[in-house]
Amino acid sequence: MPRDARRLVPAAYRPLLGNRIFRRLILGFGVSSLGDGMSFVAVAWLAIELAPPANEGLWVGGAVAAYTLPGVIGALAFGRRLRRVSARRLLLADNVVRGVFLGAVPLAWWAGALTPPLYVVLLAVSSLLHAWGNAGKYTLLAELLPEEQRLAANTFVSTLSFAATIAGPAIAGVLVTFVSSALVLGLDALTYVFLVVVVVRTRLPESGQVSPVDKAARGGLALLRARPELLGLLTLTWFFNFLYGPVEVALPLHVTNDLHAPGTLLGLYWMLFGIGAVLGGLALGALQQLPLWPVTLAIVVGWGLTLLPFGFNVPTAVTVACFTLGGVIYGPFVPLSVTLMQAKAPPQHLAAMLAASNAALLTASPVGTALGGPLTAAFGPRATLGGSGLATVALAVVAGILLLIRRSGIEKHRT
Repeated sequence: MPRDARRLVPAAYRPLLGNRIFRRLILGFGVSSLGDGMSFVAVAWLAIELAPPANEGLWVGGAVAAYTLPGVIGALAFGRRLRRVSARRLLLADNVVRGVFLGAVPLAWWAGALTPPLYVVLLAVSSLLHAWGNAGKYTLLAELLPEEQRLAANTFVSTLSFAATIAGPAIAGVLVTFVSSALVLGLDALTYVFLVVVVVRTRLPESGQVSPVDKAARGGLALLRARPELLGLLTLTWFFNFLYGPVEVALPLHVTNDLHAPGTLLGLYWMLFGIGAVLGGLALGALQQLPLWPVTLAIVVGWGLTLLPFGFNVPTAVTVACFTLGGVIYGPFVPLSVTLMQAKAPPQHLAAMLAASNAALLTASPVGTALGGPLTAAFGPRATLGGSGLATVALAVVAGILLLIRRSGIEKHRT
């Protein structure tokens, strides 16, 4: 990299971009994330096309849940078999499975054999190893990089997911409108194949060490229970992600049923949300000087408020603007909540507590997504979106009251 260009890169990222292996991996992760961004639109849209109108809400919810929820089942069911498998092989296994079974979706569609039940089954099998694949990805980075570079590397990789929600939905919105949503899932499958090729052709550390996450997660739950403030943070985060889940089901149905708009509008919603999330994440540094708990609760309230206009018959431009603002608010939540745990957890127990927290949070959004189907079928997309926002605001209010009560009790105990 030219010296002048290096000066434009923050110092924390310069060693990473100078690492040839990391550069190759980040290319594979970036392409795969782009495929995930496209599927964000295509999974729900293809379910709408396949499902009978009377039950489309249930099938959309089932499809979106099938694309994520079985990863939790796989994390529990294959624990004893996979926890001793190397990070590289975990990453390869996940991407091979996803590439094969997502690739079967357009093949079945072109053959005229794709039914809603078969579609949900293919999505479910494709996601069975995804939790292990994510674990393998971050374990591989830990094996590849020294400790002082890992935070920057994890941030770099995590940012790709939000960046993918900018370009991916925009591309998918055009393709599902003018070509086929099944084709988009085929392209997503090819991005996993691309990552497999990158990993196979890259000489990576083949560590025989066992990841400590499995054992740490067991001990971490006990540590969290012994610290009410951190257990409260985990509970707040779980319900925050749970209440976000129905949005992924209700938003595409809002576009089709309420607005009678094409897939390009759904792509626009998610693209602008991604832009907002990236901008919100970049602005996180300005929030670090503020009290962490109040800011965390403000984010929960703010996200809920941006969903409330969806519950009313307001112009589409208003909901688009609100969803963009929602991305700005939502984006910093994960790093901010992790920072809060880092500030409150004993340093010697931080890894165990983070592992336990991550294991618990794997279930939140998929369960909310699965619930989104019946809710949308019963109450309609507008009411589901607005209700999710109202419940999120109520969650923040309850959490704030409990936090004040706890702190008041601590003050009384001190006096």
